[in-house]
Amino acid sequence: MKNKVLSIMLASVMVVSLIGCGSSAVSGVSQEDAQTEETQEAQTEKKEEETAAAESAGDANAELNVMLETPVESLDPQQATDGTSFEVIADYTDGLMQMDADGQAVNALAESVDVSDDGLTYTFHIRQDANWSNGEPVTAADFVFAWQRAVDPEIASEYSYMLSDIGQIVNAQDIIDGNKDKSELGVTAVDEKTLEVKLNVPVSYFLSLMYFPTFYPVNQAFCESCGDTFATSPETTLSNGAFVLDEYQPAATTIHLTKNENYYNAANTKLAGLSYQVIQDSQQALMSYQNGDLDTTLVNGEQVDQVKDDPAFRAIGAGYLWYISPNMKDVEALANLNVRMAITMALNREAITTDVLKDGSAPTYTAVPMDFAAGPDGSDFSADQVKYAYACRFDAEAAVDFWNKGLEELGVSELTLTMIHDADDAPIKVAQVVKEQLETTLPGITVELQQMPKKERVQRMQEGEFELGLTRWGPDYADPMTYLGMWITNNSNNYGFWSNEKYDSIIAECTTGEIAMDATARWAALYDAEQIVMEDAVIFPLYTQCNAELISTNVSGIEFHPVALNRVYKNASKN
Repeated sequence: MKNKVLSIMLASVMVVSLIGCGSSAVSGVSQEDAQTEETQEAQTEKKEEETAAAESAGDANAELNVMLETPVESLDPQQATDGTSFEVIADYTDGLMQMDADGQAVNALAESVDVSDDGLTYTFHIRQDANWSNGEPVTAADFVFAWQRAVDPEIASEYSYMLSDIGQIVNAQDIIDGNKDKSELGVTAVDEKTLEVKLNVPVSYFLSLMYFPTFYPVNQAFCESCGDTFATSPETTLSNGAFVLDEYQPAATTIHLTKNENYYNAANTKLAGLSYQVIQDSQQALMSYQNGDLDTTLVNGEQVDQVKDDPAFRAIGAGYLWYISPNMKDVEALANLNVRMAITMALNREAITTDVLKDGSAPTYTAVPMDFAAGPDGSDFSADQVKYAYACRFDAEAAVDFWNKGLEELGVSELTLTMIHDADDAPIKVAQVVKEQLETTLPGITVELQQMPKKERVQRMQEGEFELGLTRWGPDYADPMTYLGMWITNNSNNYGFWSNEKYDSIIAECTTGEIAMDATARWAALYDAEQIVMEDAVIFPLYTQCNAELISTNVSGIEFHPVALNRVYKNASKN
């Protein structure tokens, strides 16, 4: 993850349907009859237009009932780290920019933005009609306060690197390291509605970072009045977005939001509200959908076979890379490269996606997943999935050879490893098949599984209290660095505690070095970095997630994105 990158545009295809109307003047028909037919046609067209308009508008009293597979971990925009939390935060908070239906950055709270010729200064002009739900205006100071929180060592935001490594905001890294005060961050409230941002180097995708929740504003007086309870209840959150949070508590299984009538774009918000239900059992979720209690739900495994012909069924790319991270710092066996190579060679990824998940997820053999980052020539960074076949493939014979070498080097004849994973339906199933595959292929290995809430699993991996961890990462922006940046020495998401000087040097060159603004050279260097990760078996890639969903046919307008925010409901409607 870093800055200074070529502009990455997500390709999109727009299909426009044109309907032509013919003449009513038919040979052999009287003028009176023709006029009657014209009148009838006009009335029919009017009814069709009214029906289409009604469908587009939806039912203004309708609420959308949405299934969540995991609970919200945090609603603090500078503390949240998971996709579920980001989705809910984005329901009621806008940033400077937002994504359009094609995933491009467009204005949100920013009415306009000026960029200096050298690309080092961004001046955002905030909408005059943007207000918080307590009636106060959204100001430039709200962004200054929020971004200072993000880099404040006392807040210890896991996503602080989005402002330093990725966004390259002046002094961000020094503040994170404790060498400068947060007041020296390169953001200034020029006046109430004008925000100036200074960068160390040009960052071609900087505007796309602005729809990421870490960059969302926070009202300082309100936040400080809440103290430690900020963003833990409806009473301790403020909205400036399409909806207002009115039902939530930490670890809640239900979350409710109501349309914000004071939102600057309220006229185009078609839903009366959103009602989330956290359901971690896929069979229970499917039953709730079939009973009409849910408008959308995820399905997987055998369920897909049951519903794949339903008009409501959709397979939607989610962008997440699922992988296993080995703890190479504290687990002697996993510090052994031959053992790591044995494990990654023993994994039958095709069987996991085809026989277990069945949701369209794709087996993955690279550190950067497919279908989200395009290079200078427009090609997918990870289109070539056999590029590192010598280091990552399913090969039982090679796996045993590596395994035997590793055991010999360790001076043991068997190993027991524990793998932690989330207590959600899909990871439970994947963990079970991983255990079966490893124990079937590698003689003398025992894999013990421990399931737990995602929050606990993430905490244990960050603190190094694990051996193997089944985890996932979704792209925060459309560049390979959103993955490759994780394995920099001491990055908070470098769960394996791996360190490689050459790798760090390549990433630095791609960020602020001489090749940072040379799109072609940078792309080639990113491949060099990925090659190091793969050859050292830093992670064991499994699959790129595709969500198999049932979405009621009377629901339209939900926007799906593989980057940053997976689901956006501002333009959704329900009839």
